[in-house]
Amino acid sequence: MKEQQRYQRLKESLLTSESICPENRKPFTEFFDFEEYKLKRKNGLPALDGGCYKTLIHYTFRFRNANRWFENKPWTDLTREDIKCVYDGLEDGDIKTSFGRPVMDRESYYSKVFKSKPFKLADKDELAKEVIEYYRGHGDKQVRYLTEEEFRKLTSVLANSIHLLLFWLAWDIGENINTLLQLTKRELTRQINPDTGDAEYLVRLPKVILKRSRTPRSEPTLYPETILLRRHGAEPAWR
Repeated sequence: MKEQQRYQRLKESLLTSESICPENRKPFTEFFDFEEYKLKRKNGLPALDGGCYKTLIHYTFRFRNANRWFENKPWTDLTREDIKCVYDGLEDGDIKTSFGRPVMDRESYYSKVFKSKPFKLADKDELAKEVIEYYRGHGDKQVRYLTEEEFRKLTSVLANSIHLLLFWLAWDIGENINTLLQLTKRELTRQINPDTGDAEYLVRLPKVILKRSRTPRSEPTLYPETILLRRHGAEPAWR
């Protein structure tokens, strides 16, 4: 399993890195032992699956980033001012990603690191909750929907047929790009719609490639553009 191998490699690199102080490597180790067990039991699994490993992989990156933001200071020694400095830096856009952009996924760091188990192991989770008390997340933001007219404007500027197919397939069946890229040829079956007589594809979405919150299912394509692009060989590296 590629996710398992990647996780083990990233975890080992994190926990043996000389750029991270030993005082932090110890609670990091404790956290991964805890999280691996929690994910198995919470999801009723005899062993970790691909979804679990993806979650754990995200933690390896969050820990590296957070450790850098706190300048490799032991988390057990963090003060209110230390946490506030990082919090303000994230909110004001002063802390940047490796691409030089402000960190967009701030909520994950607040809810899954600063105010949760990782900081609890350092006895700093309650202090972090006090510092970050004004953050309200995205719960009150209105969901923006893409209209068909807006979608067609996006596809009108695409020249690559593979990109076009992926756009239309995502629009057709409402799945994310990571899932679509994991589809195989055997999961797309060409058929004739008995009601309209038109050609369509039945796309099977197995549990193994879906996010844990999504339901395995089969979806028929609805738009002729999807059929035409698929028929003309515009397909990703589907096996």
